[in-house]
Amino acid sequence: MDLQLTGKRALVTGGSRGIGKAVARALLAEGVDVALLARDPAQLAATTAELAGLHGRLVVSVVADTGELNAVNQAVAQAEQALGGGIDILVNAAAEPSGFAAPPQLAEITAEYFHQHLDIKVMGYVRTAQAIAPGMKARGWGRIINISGLAARMTGNPVGSIRNVGVAALTKNLADELGPHGINVTVVHPGLTVTEKTAPLVAHQAKARGVEEAVIRSEFDAGNATRKVITSEEVADVVVFLASPRSRAINGDAIAVGGGTPKGIHY
Repeated sequence: MDLQLTGKRALVTGGSRGIGKAVARALLAEGVDVALLARDPAQLAATTAELAGLHGRLVVSVVADTGELNAVNQAVAQAEQALGGGIDILVNAAAEPSGFAAPPQLAEITAEYFHQHLDIKVMGYVRTAQAIAPGMKARGWGRIINISGLAARMTGNPVGSIRNVGVAALTKNLADELGPHGINVTVVHPGLTVTEKTAPLVAHQAKARGVEEAVIRSEFDAGNATRKVITSEEVADVVVFLASPRSRAINGDAIAVGGGTPKGIHY
C-alpha cells in the first residue's frame, strides 16, 4: 500500500529514543522529512546522526522542553525553517519517563509529581499542537498523533491513568475542532513495549525479585493476548498509517497497540 507520504514533513517530540525514535525511523522509510525534538542535546545529536541519510530523507533536530511555551514555539519555527516548509505531521511522544520505581499510591502522590507529569504529557501536547495547527489549517491538511498509553484503561497507576485519559480527551476535542480543516487527530495507546529501556528494566526486576531474567521476559510476553510483547517498531507501523492521507476515516479515536488486553472489551 502506498501511504502517500513522500515529501511530507513531520515533527516528532520525544524523538531521540523509544517509540518516538521508532516512529521517526518509520516515517523516513515512507519518504517523510523529519525533525526530532527532545530535551537531551547529547542523546538527540546521537539519534539524529544515527538516522541521518536513511532513505535519502532529511533529518534535523531541535532541542526544547515541551513544558515551556516559548521553547516550543521557537523549536517549531526552527524545525520548519530546517525542513524547508510547514509541518504536515505532528507526533507527540514526549513524556516524563516512569523509571524503575513502582508508581506512587494515593498517600504518596505530591502536587509536584502530579503537575509535572500532566504538564509534560497533556499540556506539552497542547503546546505543540497550538504551535503547529495554524499552519496545518492554512494548508488544509494535517495529522496529529498523540502517544498515550493503556494506563488510560486500567488501574494501578493513578497519575498514569489520569494523564493518559487526559490525552485521549484532548485528542477528541482537537479532532472535532480541527477535522473540518482537513486535520485528523488520533491517540495511540501502547502497552508494555520493547525499547532500549527494556533490557535494563528486565535486569532490575530480576535482581529485585531474585529470579532469572527469562522469568521476567516470559511475564512480559504473557501480558497481552498475543503472548508476545509488542516492539516500538510495531507501534510505529500503526502511527505511520495514522499519519498518512490513507487514514482519513479515523479521527478522534483511540487506537490500542498493546497486543490485546486480556478480558477487556472496548466499543
